[in-house]
Amino acid sequence: MADTTDDDTGRRSNAWRRFWGRGGWWHAVLLAVAYLVVYLGISQLIGLVVRPFIDLGDVYGDPTSVLLGVILPILVMGSLLLAFGRSLGWFPHLFRRRTDRAPRWMWVAVVITVLPPVLKLAGTDWSRFTPALVLAILFFGLCVGLAEELLTRGFAVELLERHGYSERAVFVLSSLVFGLIHLQNLLGGGNPLLVFATVGYAMGFGAMMFLALRVSRWLIVPMLLHAITDPTTLMAAGGINDVAAAGASSPLVTIASLFNFVYIAFGVVAIFLLPGRGATTGAEASTDDGRGAERR
Repeated sequence: MADTTDDDTGRRSNAWRRFWGRGGWWHAVLLAVAYLVVYLGISQLIGLVVRPFIDLGDVYGDPTSVLLGVILPILVMGSLLLAFGRSLGWFPHLFRRRTDRAPRWMWVAVVITVLPPVLKLAGTDWSRFTPALVLAILFFGLCVGLAEELLTRGFAVELLERHGYSERAVFVLSSLVFGLIHLQNLLGGGNPLLVFATVGYAMGFGAMMFLALRVSRWLIVPMLLHAITDPTTLMAAGGINDVAAAGASSPLVTIASLFNFVYIAFGVVAIFLLPGRGATTGAEASTDDGRGAERR
């Protein structure tokens, strides 16, 4: 009886790994949609429990509200993604993405991603923040960097590469997936024009994160770049989507906000610089079932 149970468990595990191992754009979209559905559900459930302890009018106004209302849901999602990756056997390979050397021009993406947070830090009115609140917001950034980069530059890129898409296609599609997950702000009653502007910016920022992954060959690099971007935006502008407010705070923050357009422009240029054929990747060293053989 025990052997039969073990065989059934092994078959289910192999089927699970084969399903995701095939890769493809729709697997990446499916995972992103599942992520959003679970995230929104968890946020609602946690919100019902912690509502008496947080400031709903200014969730970023005190450490407790940030911890319970913002960090906790994204921390849960990061943990679920780590468990998902472990179930597929994709660790530690997923964190060491590339084995081939990238062109040096890709380092530009890293530089132009670091500059805005530095400018925002210099232009932030620190009198509005207590040390505890700053630490809470920085920890929030780490959690977002882990979860969103693991989802998009980790799993989405892996799924696309496993299906054999060209590097150019992986670059575009993974950036698109990253942009689309920010449509969730519409469900929170966000201004549609502002939300769609955020999606466009997110696609450009996602393109920079892909190039950072490609040139560094470590997933931790885009995670850290992402981790310093959201908190500095929050502290400089008072809200992650409040780009207009950023311009009113300081000339340095205004300059930093212009990099949103730089990301998009450099992302468009990168489309033509990246090869329209499959590239040697860390995924090719994997022996998991379901590895795509065709090149698109």
